[in-house]
Amino acid sequence: MARLALLSVSDKTGIIDLAQQLVDKFDFELISSGGTADLLQEARLPVTKVSDYTGSPEILGGRVKTLHPRIHGGILGRRDLSQDDQEMASNQIRPIDLVVVNLYPFEQTIVQPHFTISEAIEKIDIGGPTLLRAASKNFAHVTVLSNPQYYDSYLQELDINNGEVSLAFRKKMAREAFALTHSYDGAITNYFMTLTLETESSLPSHLTLSGTQFQSLRYGENPHQNAVWYQTGTQPSGWAAATKLQGKELSYNNLVDLEAARRIIAEFNSEEPAVAILKHTNPCGMAIGKTLANAYENAFNADLISAFGGIVAVNQPLDKETASQLTKTFLECVVAPGCDEEAKRVLAAKSKIRVLLLPNLMSGPKQTVKVIAGGLLVQASDDQIDTSESWEIATEKQPTSEQLAELLFAWKVTKYVKSNAIVVTKNRTTLGIGAGQMNRIGAVRIALEKAENKAKGGFLASDGFFPFDDSVRTAAAKGIVAIVQPGGSLRDKDSIAAANELGLVMVLTRRRHFLH
Repeated sequence: MARLALLSVSDKTGIIDLAQQLVDKFDFELISSGGTADLLQEARLPVTKVSDYTGSPEILGGRVKTLHPRIHGGILGRRDLSQDDQEMASNQIRPIDLVVVNLYPFEQTIVQPHFTISEAIEKIDIGGPTLLRAASKNFAHVTVLSNPQYYDSYLQELDINNGEVSLAFRKKMAREAFALTHSYDGAITNYFMTLTLETESSLPSHLTLSGTQFQSLRYGENPHQNAVWYQTGTQPSGWAAATKLQGKELSYNNLVDLEAARRIIAEFNSEEPAVAILKHTNPCGMAIGKTLANAYENAFNADLISAFGGIVAVNQPLDKETASQLTKTFLECVVAPGCDEEAKRVLAAKSKIRVLLLPNLMSGPKQTVKVIAGGLLVQASDDQIDTSESWEIATEKQPTSEQLAELLFAWKVTKYVKSNAIVVTKNRTTLGIGAGQMNRIGAVRIALEKAENKAKGGFLASDGFFPFDDSVRTAAAKGIVAIVQPGGSLRDKDSIAAANELGLVMVLTRRRHFLH
């Protein structure tokens, strides 16, 4: 008797060619349902509809098609157990050797604009995951194909094994099918969580993480560490959807740095040209300029030693003048929302620079996740845009509007510097950055030393409060005129008193931005 294959797919890529070879070359009989059956019939392939095979019509608008003992008994029956053979025979159930199923496009639906909850609900597949899980469970006897990309490999298996399929291949396909159903259920779970978060909690009670291997990376942070880039969702998004104009493949460290660069540049809307240069996830130069080229020049000169081999993020499309400046030094990566043709030609002369276009630089994850032994830590992303309207002016000396604008610039940069973080700026350009120090006075000294003699008349931002007045006095001695810090120390009054004594402006944000 001919072998039986069940074909029921939402993505019909390659299904006609697969079915044709199954029938003509490997003597399969086909059963199918819904649109897949119609497509096979239009291609003049011999196919039995599931409703005819089971004797039960499709009901409830197609919601129930394959949920039937003749289908699932044929998939789950163990061929090496006589009891299963007898029960299948007595119930007129034929064994099904091949299950070809993929799922309704749920994730593709929920990313569409203006979709409704009822539309999303109808894209939740019930029969498909059930078929996939049944076939995967019985991989000892059944092959499951959950993606068109596996069709050719399956046909090759049949070719080289005289019409049979190796156990290793069946096991691999079962793993892929289970991964698909896990990811699919996770997407549905996360969607339902979003429907209730606003009224129940800011973070979900259950967290589902899944990803598909997007790219194998040469190594991780160090050459002895393996690394893989996983894509979340069924469709590329974020960095997976970025356009790479030129340059080598991205490394693990490149991607970590690029995301840090995206986050900081997202703080600055495209109305004013802004450039961030990063090394090891910390900004080493950040500036707003009259033009994009001017902003890059200022950011680069802020710390030209650290800028060598850096990551550059800009908030406006690259033009010829900016591109010309980018090619004057070695850079690892450049990311921009766009790039004009003249700029592309200029950058092509430095083909080793990785240039990526990410049109929506502002869009990032809503949560951050860190792995610890035995669990995960999840928090809402620190992505709220700060303004100076809610700040508290703590000193007798009042800031001008221009000073508040400069303090806001410094505060935004500080948010993306590893704690303890100190940023010194002037003319909306960083002069010195003290990052990741074990004490705040150390970070203050490093930032001021980097600023050198340019600190006079400058501004200082701190990501945490000052527990003592020593940082205020150190800053004033170097010519700092205004300080922004969260406040909240038991000794706030000491720092404020020092600022008043020394004639500084001090504003308190009452919000901190630690970055560990």
